Amino acid sequence: MEKDKILEELYAQALFGSKLGLENMKRMCEVLGNPEKEYKIIHLAGTNGKGSTATAIERCLLEAGYKVGKYTSPHILNFNERIIINGKEISDEDIVRYYLLVKESWKKLDISPTFFEITTMMMFKYFQDQKADYVVLETGLGGRLDATNVVQADIAVITNVSPDHQEILGNNIYDIAKEKAGIIKNCSSVIVGDSNPEFLKAVSEASQNYVNVTEKYSNSSYEMDYENFTTKISIDGFEYSFSLFGDHQYKNFLCAYEALKKIGISEDVIRAGMEKVVWQCRFEIFSRNPLVVLDGAHNIDGMRNIKNIIEKKYSKDEVLVITSILKDKEVKEMLGLISEFAGEIIFTSLAENKRGISGEELSKYIEVKELNYQIEDNIREAYKAALSKEKKIILICGSFYLLSKLKEEFLYG
Repeated sequence: MEKDKILEELYAQALFGSKLGLENMKRMCEVLGNPEKEYKIIHLAGTNGKGSTATAIERCLLEAGYKVGKYTSPHILNFNERIIINGKEISDEDIVRYYLLVKESWKKLDISPTFFEITTMMMFKYFQDQKADYVVLETGLGGRLDATNVVQADIAVITNVSPDHQEILGNNIYDIAKEKAGIIKNCSSVIVGDSNPEFLKAVSEASQNYVNVTEKYSNSSYEMDYENFTTKISIDGFEYSFSLFGDHQYKNFLCAYEALKKIGISEDVIRAGMEKVVWQCRFEIFSRNPLVVLDGAHNIDGMRNIKNIIEKKYSKDEVLVITSILKDKEVKEMLGLISEFAGEIIFTSLAENKRGISGEELSKYIEVKELNYQIEDNIREAYKAALSKEKKIILICGSFYLLSKLKEEFLYG
């Protein structure tokens, strides 16, 4: 079977939704010889920042000469983006091969795994066969019952916790943090990047031996370079230029930095690696003239982060936002934040997604009466309309699905 047919079959598993629990994963791992035990694992959880932190760790480990696997989600354009070895996406041929291998295991067990369980199992086996030294492993949802949590990590990193997926993980910071702290188990090193007391309470109940980077590096500093869109960081006299941009990326850097120091990576290697980190749709410059930025801000915390960046450099009337938000997110609150830093908004549609809504439906969430907005469901037309406004910055945000749709339209449309 070719890749497209395989992915069609794999995506069909997503129709059954997500299922928190580890029984399927434990059984498939056992049938396939427990491949997840064949490499060192850095396991990451958190509401935001997992992918940025994972990619920073990956890049520096590669710089140090290790063979490194990375597992993240969601993908933007291609499924292959989820499973990366030594900076290269898994091939189409290997997607087919490892899907069929994993399928054989679940048929033998007579179980019905979810999309994410299958993908995770494919990744575990692929990285074993690729003889990875390290695997940088991002949780999909939560931590305690996430499919990735069959591993025994060498280092556990929890970037932060804010309200998201509350219907599954809990309706307060402590409950959500308890779920994410489930990845800690018997880790030799635990690293966190948040000082919220309820968050730290949950972490301390899982492990007394953790490093809070906001405390450990309280004397370090950073500044944002709006010319090159990098984050300049100073730690104990060492200067770093982090290629990911934003106030929030400072904490992500510190989490990655601490993990790398635990492993024994030198300052020179970290400095070289951090300058080379590339992570799409995280304040990604899509165009410089005019300045068009793609950012995956898809929840309250992410929207606050992007608001902080924009307000430090641009006045409200210089900013236009193209947005669409999934209906199971905090739509009203997110639009409220956008209205604070953007002088104009173009609502576009994700109605083709079962969780998405049209621009017209989205506009009904507006509470700011004097907000200047228009509706353009076609993403290409929305982009064309934005360019005609001659703003200093056009920001496209609200959902990774929106950014994927935009990129597909301009790359393949």
